[in-house]
Amino acid sequence: MPKSLSKVHKHITKKRGVGVLEAMHENSRDAKLLRRAGIRDDRVARISATMARGRQSYVDRIIYLKEAIPEGTVTFSDDDMSDLITRFINRSVPEIEQLQSERRKGRPPIKREEALLQRTETENKEFKTGFWIPDLGQEDVVKDLVKWNGHWSGLSNIKFIRLTKEGAKQSSTFPPKGLS
Repeated sequence: MPKSLSKVHKHITKKRGVGVLEAMHENSRDAKLLRRAGIRDDRVARISATMARGRQSYVDRIIYLKEAIPEGTVTFSDDDMSDLITRFINRSVPEIEQLQSERRKGRPPIKREEALLQRTETENKEFKTGFWIPDLGQEDVVKDLVKWNGHWSGLSNIKFIRLTKEGAKQSSTFPPKGLS
C-alpha cells in the first residue's frame, strides 16, 4: 500500500479520476488515507531534520579536519592529532573574545557568546574522555578522508578512534555511540 502523500494522491486519482479530490467527502476512506499520508510525510520530515541537526556537529568536525590536512600528508602522529583537536576546540575563541570586549561592563552575555562557550566546554569535556575523530595515523584513512564527499553516509567506510587528552587511543564505531 502506498505510504507517501504523492503516491496516495496518485493512487486515488488513478482509481477515481482527475476531479475526485475536490468532490471527496471529508470522512471518506480516501480522505483518511490522504490525511494519514500527509501526517506521515510531516513526521518523517521532522525526524530526518532532527537527525541531520544532531549529526551536523560531527560533520562539521570532519570537514574541519579534512580542510586542516596539508597537501601531501600521509599520516599524523598522536601529538599532531591532539594539536588538530585543540585547534578545532579553540576555533571560536577569537569570536568569544570579540563578543566579550564589545559587551558593556556588568551586562549579561548574548546568546551567541553563551552558545560558543557551551560548545567549547562540551568539546573540552569530550576531549578529556575521548574525542571522536578519524584515525589519521593510518594512510588509507587519510586518503579516504581527502576523497570524502561531505555527506554523513560517506563516513561509513572510514575508521574512527577516540583520542584522549593524555594521548590514549581507543578504536571507535560509526556512527558514534556513547564512548565507543
